[in-house]
Amino acid sequence: MKSFTKILAIPFIWLVRFYQAAISPYTPSSCRYTPTCSSYTLEALQKHGIFRGGKLAIKRIFSCHPWGGSGYDPVPDTEDKKSKK
Repeated sequence: MKSFTKILAIPFIWLVRFYQAAISPYTPSSCRYTPTCSSYTLEALQKHGIFRGGKLAIKRIFSCHPWGGSGYDPVPDTEDKKSKK
């Protein structure tokens, strides 16, 4: 099931890469975080798939405003539910 959500993320990964290549170079850099929001989104989708990665990406993008956070904010590692037991 995990690989299925990663397959579903592929079109969104393409959209982020298109944004990074075609749109981002022509707009001023304004991301308050490291890595940038688009890089964070790309990594979150690749690591966690469409559902959890998408949720992390949306949360990050909505917090990127003048009154939000800033600084280093990496994508959290994947959690293996079996290892918690």
